[in-house]
Amino acid sequence: MNAENVVFVINPGSTSTKAGVFVEAGHDDVGPSGQGRVRCQWSCSVAHPDAELDKFRGRPALAQAEFRADALRTSLVAGGYAKATFAAVGGRGGLLPPMECGTWLVNDAMIAELRLSGRGDHACNLGALLALKFAHAAGVSAYIVDPVTVDEWQDCARLSGSPLIERSAIGHALNIKAVARRFAREQQRAYEQSRLIVVHLGSGITVSAHCDGRMIDQNAPEEGPFGPDRTGSLPVRQLIHLCLSGEFNEKQIDRMVFGEGGLYAYLGTRDLREVEHRMDSGDKQAAAVYMAMAYQTAKEIGAMATVLHGRVDAVLLTGGMAYSERLVSRLRASIGWIAPVAVYPGEDELLALAEGVFRVLNREEEAKIFAAGTSQVKPRRERLVVGLE
Repeated sequence: MNAENVVFVINPGSTSTKAGVFVEAGHDDVGPSGQGRVRCQWSCSVAHPDAELDKFRGRPALAQAEFRADALRTSLVAGGYAKATFAAVGGRGGLLPPMECGTWLVNDAMIAELRLSGRGDHACNLGALLALKFAHAAGVSAYIVDPVTVDEWQDCARLSGSPLIERSAIGHALNIKAVARRFAREQQRAYEQSRLIVVHLGSGITVSAHCDGRMIDQNAPEEGPFGPDRTGSLPVRQLIHLCLSGEFNEKQIDRMVFGEGGLYAYLGTRDLREVEHRMDSGDKQAAAVYMAMAYQTAKEIGAMATVLHGRVDAVLLTGGMAYSERLVSRLRASIGWIAPVAVYPGEDELLALAEGVFRVLNREEEAKIFAAGTSQVKPRRERLVVGLE
């Protein structure tokens, strides 16, 4: 296999690092559209137990870069890639300033921004740095694709109700965008001509509205329905009282909302399969919490339908919880009247990364260049999807 047909991609998570080697078939093998030509040749998921991560406790996520790089090098050797060369390397995009959708070249300005952790500290911040390490070793370029801070919102979506607090676009953009493009491809239509609601059912639940190739609104991680370990939106006056009660510090409150909320707070588990097992055993509390999560998710989908003026081509369900036939059936019963429902369980983010890198290598897309500053979104003339008549 020629190096020009091979890319290496890296997706760091809180307790694991996933990686894969992807190849591209020749255009003659896949037809004139060129779609679906990227294939996984090898992949791995390197677990990082708490005992290994304890030595980094209290330090920024980027401190783990060399530790994780060593683990990936070991996996590459075991997979037969000790002397492999790649055309490029891709990494998961981290908590950067607001970004345009697309594939971005990893440069010094991006790494410097990630080191500041101005938008937050999370393992996803490692993606660009790890990609750059392996790219330097191969003498090629590193990229990130559709980072978590992709911002294509219409302006009216940004106001929260207080000028001191602005809603921000942070979510599962990589998987959401990939699923939207995949659906459009299967329907033999352009994503840019589709009106979609895409629902990522992961540890957090992100419900997004898409119009004309833009993700024009979505619930941020602290908004929307509760999920396996996040509370979603909360009654704000009760939250204020809790914060000022003196019983909890800021870190404890943050953990309650983001990491120990949702299913975990009510039932002590983040595993939807365990919740369904309890329901089958007659656990009424498990059933009530499960139904509430499905109810809130369906309600958020309905809200996004109004963003699209009720003209929705399809509702797409993706993420790990989309494997649950019970949850999907419950959601269908509530939202099926809005539009046809298509299901894409799991999150093939390694493939999405590889596809984004290949689009640049094949000159189907031009890599965007990160510059130091507060936003990487170009000014545009706004066209509101929802406005006053």
